[in-house]
Amino acid sequence: MESVYLTFVFVLAIFLGFELISKVPSTLHTPLMSGSNAISGITLIGALASIHSENYVFTAILGTLAVTFATINVVGGYVVTNRMLEMFKKKVKGGAK
Repeated sequence: MESVYLTFVFVLAIFLGFELISKVPSTLHTPLMSGSNAISGITLIGALASIHSENYVFTAILGTLAVTFATINVVGGYVVTNRMLEMFKKKVKGGAK
């Protein structure tokens, strides 16, 4: 019965996430996503905490995937934030020396 509850929470999270993100205006989308990508560090902590599970092989595979995807998400968030901040820097007229 626990898997039914977990599946329900997962489907509810997908639906809620889609509804919330679709309502965000495009001017706020990049700062919001770059900030929420940094929260993926929690996934890294969860993957490391799950090492003490009984089924070590399955946990190692899922933990490796979680660490890989969370790292990609965090790095991507900082890359997007950096590109966004570069757009707001003043350009020097006549070239800088």
